[in-house]
Amino acid sequence: MSPLMVLAVNAAILVIGFFILWLICLKTRDVTPVDSVWALGMVAMAITTYLQVGDGELRQWLLLGLCAAWGLRLGGYMLWRWRDHGPDRRYKAILFIAERDKGWGFAKATGLLVFATQAPLLFAVCLPVQLGQIGAAVPLGPLALAGIVLAIVGIIFETVGDAQLVRFKRNPDNAGKVMDQGLWRYTRHPNYFGDACVWWGLFLIAAETPFGLWAIPGPILLTWTLMKWSGAPTVEGRLHKTRPGYADYVKRTSGFVPMPPKKI
Repeated sequence: MSPLMVLAVNAAILVIGFFILWLICLKTRDVTPVDSVWALGMVAMAITTYLQVGDGELRQWLLLGLCAAWGLRLGGYMLWRWRDHGPDRRYKAILFIAERDKGWGFAKATGLLVFATQAPLLFAVCLPVQLGQIGAAVPLGPLALAGIVLAIVGIIFETVGDAQLVRFKRNPDNAGKVMDQGLWRYTRHPNYFGDACVWWGLFLIAAETPFGLWAIPGPILLTWTLMKWSGAPTVEGRLHKTRPGYADYVKRTSGFVPMPPKKI
């Protein structure tokens, strides 16, 4: 199958899946599950690609396996957080503003501001596990080996960071305090840094294939999203208002790439 045909089939499956999820969310009046679908949807894209072009090549299995390890872990974690914490405040704020300022109802606001933005973003970010499986019968080279290491490091990094944050929040003595322990001592966003490492790693694995280099918008878009749009900016804006010591934490701690804390 041609790359365009593979991508077209994947895009159609993604649109259908998001449309069904949107209908479900209209019934529940809560769009928070889209966060878990963000990760699980990328696993689905990797699987549907393999079903179309897979022929047992090691590179295909690496892309599929690493994506699945990342996505199933993150998707499961997001589902647990939703059930434990309830609806995400970000989506509640977005929908409230859309209704107040534009007069949009729940269906229109969620359709345009959540699902119509998340679906194409998901599709673009996971280009490495789609394009990298096409023409994958190329021996693994140094880029692929570096990508494997980087992806594994990313999965471990964000898994440890999430676990440390959950343990910190469960301690009632930490109420109102800033999480600056473990990996969070070296970067304000170990989970986002881990995400970026995974997808840059998957891109490196894909880059040795005929079409893999065309997947570079994926990790670039993900990194920009995490650092400049819906990731760090939304989290930090809230923490600056709710955590008195957060400004000092920002001054001494790297915003993304782990670094030794500065002395202030």
